[in-house]
Amino acid sequence: MINRPIYTIFLWIYAIFYVLAGCNHFLSTAVYYGIMPKWLPAPGFLIYFSGVLEIVLGILLLFRKTRKVAAVLIILMLIAFLPAHVYMIQKAPFLLGKISVTPFIAWARLPFQLLFIGWAWYYYKKPV
Repeated sequence: MINRPIYTIFLWIYAIFYVLAGCNHFLSTAVYYGIMPKWLPAPGFLIYFSGVLEIVLGILLLFRKTRKVAAVLIILMLIAFLPAHVYMIQKAPFLLGKISVTPFIAWARLPFQLLFIGWAWYYYKKPV
C-alpha cells in the first residue's frame, strides 16, 4: 500500500493534469480540430465539451465522496478519446501547431492512455 502523503501528491498531480488539459481545450482549440476524426459530428462542441469534462472530473477526483465516480468517468472518457488517437496514427506524419507528429509519436501516445486508465483505476479501487 502506498503511503498517504505520496497517494495525495500523485492524486493532486493527476487531478491538476486533467484541469490543465481541459483548460487547454479552450486555449488551443485549433490544435484539437487537427486531431479530431473527420467522421465525428460537431467537432467544436466535442472539443469544448471534453475540455469542460476534463476540468470537472479533475476537480471531482480531489473529493473522497466523488473520487470513485470521477475515476470511472475518466476511464470512460479516455476510452472515448481512443478514436482521436487512432486518427492521429493514421494521419501521421503531420504538423500539430508547431509540433511535428511523427508516426512514432502518434503510436507512443497509446501506452500513455493505458497508463492514465490504470492511474484512474487505482483511484477507483483505493479512493482513500
